[in-house]
Amino acid sequence: QVQLVESGGGLVQVGGSLRLSCAVSGLTFRWYAMGWFRQAPGKEREFVAAISRSLTNTNYDDSVKGRFTISRENTENTVYMQMNSLKPEDTAVYYCTAKFTVGDSYYDTPINGREYDYWGQGTQVTVSS
Repeated sequence: QVQLVESGGGLVQVGGSLRLSCAVSGLTFRWYAMGWFRQAPGKEREFVAAISRSLTNTNYDDSVKGRFTISRENTENTVYMQMNSLKPEDTAVYYCTAKFTVGDSYYDTPINGREYDYWGQGTQVTVSS
C-alpha cells in the first residue's frame, strides 16, 4: 500500500520558517518525481514545487521562488520543502505528491497535478501577521 505522510506544518509568524517532510512507503521512491502542492480555503489547489527523479532538476511557482527549497533524500524515501520568509498568503494545506517517471521523463518536474499518481493527506501551514 502506497503511503505519503506529510509532517512539519504548523503556526508560524510572518517572516518565519518551516520545514515540511513527506515520508513515502509502498513504492520505489527513486523512480518517482516528487512535488508539493497547496490549497488555501476557497481556492483551487496550486503547484508549489517539484523535483525530478534525477535529483538534478527543480521547479517552483513564481510566488515561492527564492523562499522555498525542495529536496529529496532517496536513502530515506523522503522529500522535503524548506520554507523561509513565510507570508500570510502561504497559509494553506500542503500536499506531497509522487509521479512515476520513466525514459525521457527522468528529468521532468511536472506542474500539473493531474499528472501525479499518489497524494498525501496534507499538512496545515498557517502564517500569522
